This record gives sequence, C-alpha cells and structure tokens, in this order.
Amino acid sequence: MKTKAIRLHGVNDLRLEEFELPKIKDDEILAKVISDSICMSSHKLAVLGARHKRVRHDLSQKQPIIGHEFCGIIQEVGSKWADKFRVGDKFAIQTALNYPDDSGVATVWAPGYSYEFIGGDATYVIIPKEVMEMDCLLEYKADNFYMGSLAEPVSCIVGAFHAQYHTKGGSYIHSMGIAEGGSMALLAGVGPMGLGAIDYAIHNPRKPSRLVVTDIDDKRLARAARLLSAEDAKKNGVELIYVNTNGISDPVEHLKSLNGGKLYDDVFVFVPVKPVLETGDRLLGRDGCLNFFAGPTDTAFSAEFNFYNVHYESHHIVGTSGGNTDDMKEAIAMMAKGELNPVFMITHIGGLDAAVKTTLELDTIPGGKKLIYTHKKLELTAIADFAEKGKNSPLFAKLGEICARNQGLWNVEAERYLLENAPEI
Repeated sequence: MKTKAIRLHGVNDLRLEEFELPKIKDDEILAKVISDSICMSSHKLAVLGARHKRVRHDLSQKQPIIGHEFCGIIQEVGSKWADKFRVGDKFAIQTALNYPDDSGVATVWAPGYSYEFIGGDATYVIIPKEVMEMDCLLEYKADNFYMGSLAEPVSCIVGAFHAQYHTKGGSYIHSMGIAEGGSMALLAGVGPMGLGAIDYAIHNPRKPSRLVVTDIDDKRLARAARLLSAEDAKKNGVELIYVNTNGISDPVEHLKSLNGGKLYDDVFVFVPVKPVLETGDRLLGRDGCLNFFAGPTDTAFSAEFNFYNVHYESHHIVGTSGGNTDDMKEAIAMMAKGELNPVFMITHIGGLDAAVKTTLELDTIPGGKKLIYTHKKLELTAIADFAEKGKNSPLFAKLGEICARNQGLWNVEAERYLLENAPEI
C-alpha cells in the first residue's frame, strides 16, 4: 500500500513524499491516520535534525515520519494481535514507548521521531510490535478524531501534575502529586498546554484551592478567561485568578499579594525563558515544587536557582517530557466522561500539504494547536478566519457557520463536514 507522509531528511528539511509501505508482519498492524496535532516537539525535531536524541538512523539512508499526536482507524491486524485488536477500531498512541533494549534499559525510540513507517503526518502507517508490547496502542471510543489527537498532549499535562512531589519534616517519603488544596501558579500559562493545565487543575479530583495564571498578552488572557472561567472554577472549589504581569515592576510581590501574601506550593513554568523560570523559583514557598514544563532547543539553557532554599526550605524542581501510558489512559477516560474538554487548544485546521510549512514555522504562528487532517489538501487556516475565508470558499463558509454555533471552537459537526467535503490530498 502507498502512503503519503512527511519525512525528516535533515536540519529544517521536511518533505511530503509518497512511497510504498511493506506488507505488515504477523506482529504489526496497518492503520489509517485521520488527524495529527502538530507539537512544538516536532518543530524542535526539524530544527535539530539528526542531532535530536530520538532520531535513531542515518538520515541519508532512512528517514522517519514525523508527528506523534495522532488518531486513526485500524486497517489490518497481524495474526499475533488478532485476539486483541479489530479492523475498524479507532486508536490513539502513547508514543513514549520506553521500550527496553537487550540489556533491559529503556530506549528513546518513539513513533514520530525514530521510525520509517509510523508517524502522525501520514495517510497510512505500520504500527510496530513495540507499541503493542508496551500497551501503547490505546482503544479510543469517541465520535470524533480530534480529541484523540489531543490525548497525547493532555497526557503530558497529567504526567506533569503526577510528577510534582512534596515532603514532610522528618520523613524521606515523597508524596507524589500537587499539594491538594494548596496554591498553584502557572507562569506564561495561557498557551495551548497552559490552557490544558488549567482545565486539568480545575476538574481533576486532586486540585489546588487557588490557581493564579499569568501571561503578558491581554487578548490571550481574555480568551482563557472566557473558555475557562473563574465562575466555573469556583463551582469546582478552585479560586482562579488571571493576571497580566507585563509592566509590573515586581511580579513576585504582586503574585504573592494574590495569594494572601504567601508563596506558592506548586509552580509551573511554560516557557524556556530565563527570567520567567527565575520568577518561578522566587515564588516557591516551603516544600514548594517547581515544574519546568518547557523543553528548550538550546542544550546549554540555564537559569539561576536558589540553593539556599533547596537546603533550608526544601524546594524541589522537576521536569517532565511527555506522559506515560497510564497518564494517557487517564486523559482519554476523563475526556470520554466530559470531565476534560481540551478542544479549546485547537486554533487552526489544515491538510497534510500544510504540515511541512506549519511544522517549520510553528514557533512563529500565533494561537494554539494546529490540527492536520492527513487525507486532506487544505492550507492551514485559523478557525477565527473561517468566516472571512468563507466569502470565497463554500467549504470555509459552512465550517465558519458551524464553529460560530459552537463558541468559535472546533467540534464534531465541523470535523464530519470537513472529512466529507474537503478535497483529498
């Protein structure tokens, strides 16, 4: 079977290519990809090329398919998995496989980075045995595909919350998770992942009592406050405060004032910016935990951290890069129950022909998640621009009408209309 896919050939060298997939082995599965959400990690992959730690081949000989936030339908099942998976099932994939090598050490192989025949930016892929052996091919029961593409990024948020830890004096036991009923600050927290973290903080059973979210852009903050309101948070027992720190001479003192003059139990930093990270350090109270939730491309990125407070105030710092399978299962379950609705992360829609440019320029394109429908030919377009573009396009006119009826958000009806009416790649 032929597939069309975006493959990495080198630094900033991504190519949309058509090639033949080999016949699947007994321990493999053939799948049709429907949607892939483009992650900043794929942009970093393109920037680094062969230097990326998850690239496992000589790129002059073998080129991996990029994309790791994808959802689709199983097309053919190898005999080894016939009792577990069925043709026609929808799926999502946890791409952080942690597959052990011959010595038992977990390797960094991952779909979307390391494999020739599997990645999200493709029409068809071959799922290798490692994915099934590590229980990373997850059944996805829903009436849409876009939420399946958000399951992986949401799992990263779930994992970050679980990775937080706190201690008690006189004990070496780490109590994992955020401080229940404590105070939390999300710095630069209204980007797509920040919005997901707000959603999870409000609706997760283990939640803070006060959540302060910062940014330096009033428009982004206003959108966040509309989609994840203080009123909704209050109904769930969380005091939610949005604040623009731009122009505030002493943001630490200002943020302390919003927390009754106290420092914070948990702080998340969503950008790899030295002053923001150092602000996060200064906001930590006793036994406070800082999560650096922003992977830099600069391998020498560093910032000052107060080690006096590490010693005397029990400050902790953690960093997570992706979630594990349990995190993804939790994300899918919460989305299925309606406890999480991360659709607000999606701000742009495009076809596979838009994936190369979008990935390479992702750091300069405003908005949230860019969702690619891999069987479609469609330039990347902001949902907010559907109505204007619809003046010359019946397709976008209808999509704009549908989204306008859904708070300007992507939705099941819009996805179905696009899949039925948008041109094929």
